[in-house]
Amino acid sequence: MSAKGRNLAARLGVWSAHHRKTAILGWLLFVVLATVIGGATGTVTATDDEMGVGDSARATKILDDAGIDEPAGELVMVGAKSAEGWKGAAADLSQALRDTGKVEKVQPPLPSEDGKEALLRFQMKGESDDAADQVQPVLDAVAKAKDAGAGRGISIHQFGDASSEKHLNDLLSDDLKKAEFTAVPLALGILLVAFGAVVAALLPVGLALTACVAAFGLLSLASHSLHIFETTYSVMFLMGLAVGVDYCLFYLRRERDERAAGRDAETALRIAAATSGRAVLVSGLTVMVAMAGMFLSGLLLFKGFAVATILVVCVAMLGSVTVLPALLAWLGDRIDAGRIPFLNRRSKKGAHASGSVAGSLLKPVLAKPKFFAVAATVLLLALAAPAVGMKTEQLGLEKQFGSDAPLSVSFKAITEEFPGGPAPARIVVKADDITSAPARDTLRTLEQRAGKGAEVTVHTRQDVAEIAVPLPGTGTGPEAKKALADLRDEVREVRAGSSGGVEAYVGGDLAESEDFSDQLSKGIVPVFLFIAAVTFLLMLFSFRSVVIAVTSIALNLLSVGAAYGVMTAVFQHGWGASLIGSEKVGAIENWMPLFVLVVLFGLSMDYHVFVVSRIREARDRGLGNRDAIREGITRTAGAVTGAAVIMVAVFAVFGTLSMQDMQQMGVGLGVAVLLDATVVRMVLLPSLMTLLGERNWHTPRYLRWLPHVSHEAEAETPAPAAPAPTWQRV
Repeated sequence: MSAKGRNLAARLGVWSAHHRKTAILGWLLFVVLATVIGGATGTVTATDDEMGVGDSARATKILDDAGIDEPAGELVMVGAKSAEGWKGAAADLSQALRDTGKVEKVQPPLPSEDGKEALLRFQMKGESDDAADQVQPVLDAVAKAKDAGAGRGISIHQFGDASSEKHLNDLLSDDLKKAEFTAVPLALGILLVAFGAVVAALLPVGLALTACVAAFGLLSLASHSLHIFETTYSVMFLMGLAVGVDYCLFYLRRERDERAAGRDAETALRIAAATSGRAVLVSGLTVMVAMAGMFLSGLLLFKGFAVATILVVCVAMLGSVTVLPALLAWLGDRIDAGRIPFLNRRSKKGAHASGSVAGSLLKPVLAKPKFFAVAATVLLLALAAPAVGMKTEQLGLEKQFGSDAPLSVSFKAITEEFPGGPAPARIVVKADDITSAPARDTLRTLEQRAGKGAEVTVHTRQDVAEIAVPLPGTGTGPEAKKALADLRDEVREVRAGSSGGVEAYVGGDLAESEDFSDQLSKGIVPVFLFIAAVTFLLMLFSFRSVVIAVTSIALNLLSVGAAYGVMTAVFQHGWGASLIGSEKVGAIENWMPLFVLVVLFGLSMDYHVFVVSRIREARDRGLGNRDAIREGITRTAGAVTGAAVIMVAVFAVFGTLSMQDMQQMGVGLGVAVLLDATVVRMVLLPSLMTLLGERNWHTPRYLRWLPHVSHEAEAETPAPAAPAPTWQRV
């Protein structure tokens, strides 16, 4: 095939093979520059007012614009077996806290109703943003007092802004390290089994890791325009490793299959570039455009996820179609260096061993397509059934970290004795003149309607006031939500009737959570419609078939539904949660359904485009529909199986982390990919395509203007034994 007739992926692959030094050194230079420049510019994280939406975000913005920094508050509860038995321990602890030099405004102990507990309230010195870095001496003082009081029946619990933020930061750091040091060896081990050679296994992992490193640097640069959350890097690594390895695996397996079929090195590489390389480009583009749908959510968290995943998928995709062909051309037969005898012997039994297993499994599916199509659909719908009752919420500390985690135990103990203390609602009032009569009347009315326990703080110089309003219970349950809704109605009514340029909004942790959930419920519909439309158009353009485009969306929805159902069953209802070291939490993290929807729509296209492209390739060579399906499925079985095992393994690592939302993400994505690669690709897709027959490939007359993109590999015969091509020689 002439260079002019090759598709873009083939041209890129051939160019890279002929200019391997330029391609390899260019890639390394790109990775180094992206890393160095990104590290030098640093990462800009989102501020509190950027994170939120609705009235709670407006309240935070008023405080930020006024330069009012709420000090990080801390609570320590000292308990004893008898009434006021805590006095000595509380006095000693109060002095120990002052001696750290890190705290201020240590208030006298506040006794509980039965007198057996007392609450110490104080603030961290300095800026609230720095409190988590300064709180360790305070934690040490409390821990020392706790150890000293243990033998005297004294119990001590601490909870607050600084201590909880430090705990969260430490947990995120530890979890990310665990994910990195577990996922990479897992992926490498799976690739060793798949290829039976060290070099062939190292290549995809190495390219995926360098893609992640470069994308980290690019994300740091992008954060100066779009501020991000710290968890975004975990999501980027998860996606980058999974997608990067998959793309390289698809490409490498095709090249090895062509070599095993007798092609010479140059022809095998050209065929791999024209077929798998093209599938990688289509899949990568689909994933990136699907991820762009998260911009429609209206939430900064998802916008950051969108930028991160688009960057890492783009870098991984470009690396797979440029530097990978160059490396394959440079390595030549050395790609099989470091052979593992036992694994290599097994692979020598037949280059298409996995294909023969797939062929055996596929035979009954193609023989009785209607039965297997119905059976697979029923199975997926049954798995999706629990999702009908899915409840979503922003998980509180007890649910996020587990009921037996020290921070959760302390939070529960404090809120049981002193309801609403750690997380009150906060009415923020701004006026042109906070001392004016209309502003004073508004503050007085709001304080009255806020009820007992409300505390007013007036910042005269900034013309801003705050009213802290305790919420019942733990401050996050149904009672607290009802109280918050009533409070917001009262504030809206007062605001509507006020004069003198007075503004009033309700903020606080629960208000931020409720506003976030409301925006999510509004954003999921436009995001889904965008993703569905984009997937439809890309598949239509790639395969010139309305049927293929529609079935792609339908199959993806079944996978997503099954993932929702399993997440709901495990984490909301607790079915089997203990098997993965988790527990029943009664709800799904509120951002999880939208995130899983977008990611799975993107990732499932990896398999779908790869498999359907191979089926179309066989179809273009003249095979009938059923035979083309058989060949496409069996020829891709090894690569799809290997890619799915790697993705499931990586996601499973996240399912074992400490935080509940990471566990839910890992289980949801892992189950969906497993079902997608087995039930969907091996049973439902072939049975459905068999039933549809020639309608799979029919292009309606009104769409025949679409360009015809050939999926057929170059059918060149291998040259007789000859010297290696010039671009392969060392």
